[in-house]
Amino acid sequence: MIEYFLLAFGEVVMIFGALGIIRFPDVYTRLHAATKCDTGGAMTILLALALYTDASIFIKLKLLVLAFLIALINPMISHAIAKGAYKYGIKPEVVVDMYAWDNP
Repeated sequence: MIEYFLLAFGEVVMIFGALGIIRFPDVYTRLHAATKCDTGGAMTILLALALYTDASIFIKLKLLVLAFLIALINPMISHAIAKGAYKYGIKPEVVVDMYAWDNP
């Protein structure tokens, strides 16, 4: 039963990530949405598949290792893409100054 919940949660995360890619204004915010949907959505879907499938323990272990690698590599790659975009000269359209909120 929990695998159905994980599968539905992963699909919802993927849908919201796709909406974020469409709706957000610049590269950095779209990259944020893409990273969230890849990391959260794919990991929960892979975990649901590992729980649901009747395959051998090695196949389930491969799915869990794949989920771990996605959690490990996806944020690093998106950070590298954002850093490359910033060094290329692409400026963010949305600027949020968190320090100004704390120090009016």
